[in-house]
Amino acid sequence: MPFSSTASSSVPWVRPLGEGAILLRFGTQISDDVNGKVLEYMNSLEKTMHGVDGVKEILPAFASLLVHFDPLKISANEVEEWCLGVTVQDLATRAREPRTVSIPVCYGGKHGADIEDAARMSGRSVDEVVKLHSEASYQVYFLGFTGGFPYLGGLPEELAGVPRLATPRQRVEKGAVGIAAGQTGVYTLASPGGWHLLGRTPQPLFDPTMDPPALLKPGDAVKFVPLPDDYVFD
Repeated sequence: MPFSSTASSSVPWVRPLGEGAILLRFGTQISDDVNGKVLEYMNSLEKTMHGVDGVKEILPAFASLLVHFDPLKISANEVEEWCLGVTVQDLATRAREPRTVSIPVCYGGKHGADIEDAARMSGRSVDEVVKLHSEASYQVYFLGFTGGFPYLGGLPEELAGVPRLATPRQRVEKGAVGIAAGQTGVYTLASPGGWHLLGRTPQPLFDPTMDPPALLKPGDAVKFVPLPDDYVFD
């Protein structure tokens, strides 16, 4: 079907990816509206996934779903037919109130090495950056990069102009809370990273020994709660 670069639709555009996957795309913009359609569609597919032999997993991104399948058990045409069989009525029944997860954050100081730079780039004071970041409501678009790393939409417009670091750090500590290019996220493991760091949370967001291992899931709502400046990490 024709696809507009600015379109957002409940009916996805389908593209094959190799012999064992297809991509369902719902738009090209990063927005709550587009990602909401992605998650609604994923929930609907997962409800009937058990009855489709050969479909392995469904992975969400900002504006798309990646459906992996075993081509020895099911054809790409059959997977596409199943995916496009989701109706508007199916989607309407999946609407639910998102779960809200509160994440405590110690802002600034040694835990938020870039908060002053973020304040300068946004034309705000450090206190205003903390207030803006902690009073906003966020939505988990998807998990990726490292185990359980949440890509969160909902960053206030005043902070959306803060870009990625010109040179990524070789190591960002577990629990670091950062912003970059209109998004915010939490580093669930120590890793390289290029986001401006505002603070750090003591809340574990990923534990491979747990089931599920990630605290958050796509569609969750997130609130950041400031901790006292003298909070001591274990």
